[in-house]
Amino acid sequence: MGRRLWSSFSSFSWCLHDGRDVLLSTALLYGSLSLFVSLLHNVFLLFYVETFVSVYKIDKVSFWVGETVFLLWNSLNDPLLGWLSDRAFLSSAPQGGGGGGSPPEVVLRRLRALSRNGPLLALSFLSLWVAWAPPGLQFLLCLCAYDGFLTAVDLNHAALLADLAVTHRDRMRLNFHCSLFSALGSASVFLSYVFWDKENLGWFRVLCVALASASALGFLGASRLLQRRFHKEARLQRHTEAQLLRELAVGQPSGDTQRSEVTLGQYLRQLSNNKNFLWFVSMNLVQVFHCHFNSNFFPLFLEHLLSDSISASTGSILLGVSYIAPHLNNMYFLTLCQRYGVYQVIRWLFVLKLGLSVAMMLAGADHTFLLCVFIASNRVFTEGTCKLLNLVISDLVDEDLVLNRRPQAASALLFGMVALGTKPGQTLAPLIGTWLLCAYTGYDIFERNDPVKAAAAALAPAPPPAVLSGPLGGAPPPLRLGCFYMLVCVPITCALLQLAAWQRFTLHGRRLHLVKTQRTSQQQQGAPELPGDAQGEGGDAATTHLLDVKAV
Repeated sequence: MGRRLWSSFSSFSWCLHDGRDVLLSTALLYGSLSLFVSLLHNVFLLFYVETFVSVYKIDKVSFWVGETVFLLWNSLNDPLLGWLSDRAFLSSAPQGGGGGGSPPEVVLRRLRALSRNGPLLALSFLSLWVAWAPPGLQFLLCLCAYDGFLTAVDLNHAALLADLAVTHRDRMRLNFHCSLFSALGSASVFLSYVFWDKENLGWFRVLCVALASASALGFLGASRLLQRRFHKEARLQRHTEAQLLRELAVGQPSGDTQRSEVTLGQYLRQLSNNKNFLWFVSMNLVQVFHCHFNSNFFPLFLEHLLSDSISASTGSILLGVSYIAPHLNNMYFLTLCQRYGVYQVIRWLFVLKLGLSVAMMLAGADHTFLLCVFIASNRVFTEGTCKLLNLVISDLVDEDLVLNRRPQAASALLFGMVALGTKPGQTLAPLIGTWLLCAYTGYDIFERNDPVKAAAAALAPAPPPAVLSGPLGGAPPPLRLGCFYMLVCVPITCALLQLAAWQRFTLHGRRLHLVKTQRTSQQQQGAPELPGDAQGEGGDAATTHLLDVKAV
């Protein structure tokens, strides 16, 4: 396994033959942007709630008001920022109509947005760790500001995946570098645990300043280097287009080729007519729910299923592995995607999730080693699937461009619309999880010290010991049984729903090949013919790398 992972790393990182060193350096710079996000976001997820609850002593009403407003803002800012970014690309004018901008100019627009919003994200991250306003007000403002800048960074970074490359091989190489740098950024999880002390945040604040400074400088440096490269290509393309117009004696486009603006309502109707988009959003909604369910209840499962069998240090190792392993595992998944295709690999992951969950249910909760492996692998494989979905969304961007004959791919907007349809999974995960736990065991996670609730959980009837039994044959506590059933039944349900939706998704194989070919032909209108790439699933054949076109 290690040898295969190393060989895949070498093949991805040192593929410098046939003149593709430009792609390598672009992939490195693009992937490094994931490092600068990961450095901050892991620390934010781990400590922002505990900081406001345990250190700033925010009251319960202010906390829930802030969370409610945050959930609304978190759901709406993705399509809002995507619409503001890409609404100019929704016209139905032909590629040569002068609207929407050329690919290098679109990339430059995204890079300028990253160079602005990256440092602002770091600044909003720092505002969390110093008390500068009443806790309720600071909680609301900090969360909305941080999430707004994070959304702006994520949307533009994800959109670049669709703008920089068309073929699966190039997009996988970009995604590979993102996973590599995200794994490096996960080191901030271990550092933050070392410096965290809620009684004295002094050293923790020093660490946060260092992380924010590194992130801000990294965003500025990487985005500026990429801008410098595409500035040259944009000038070259404008000069070439002007020369062609002079040679052909072509002036401004006539009135019948002027683009017609597409309203938000028309765009939504276009998306609703795309069955692949609807089936993908349905599948991804369940995926987002499962990812956040694992994150929210990971500590609860460790506490009630494994606390009597493993040490605290082993639990912390499991937690750390669950953050880093998905990024490393994704590198191996990408090699499988190159061989078998993204669609097939994602389908195998759903089948694997279903099989492991059924096997764990049959084995029972008495096998400590199996429980450790299942809890860790469940999170690793689920998060690993999420890492591959950006490749599918990029394919949906291509399909949207071809079906609606857009002058330029509205990639940020489509990523935002996917987020709008899937963000409710973040809210549903803790709500459904706590409801299931309370309905089955009587255990209320928000009132765990209430003696009435504790008595109800203790007196709840124990089910038959056919599936679970204690070491001496007696039934285990109902709370432990409820946690185990949640652990195995939620993945089984999610896997069945996802397999049903994924089966209806048709953007793979021959259809994807046709979409890739048509998008590439649109990008090459008026450009010299270049040799194509004859490998990969769904459109790698007879297509040309956008980066190779730009390098000319």
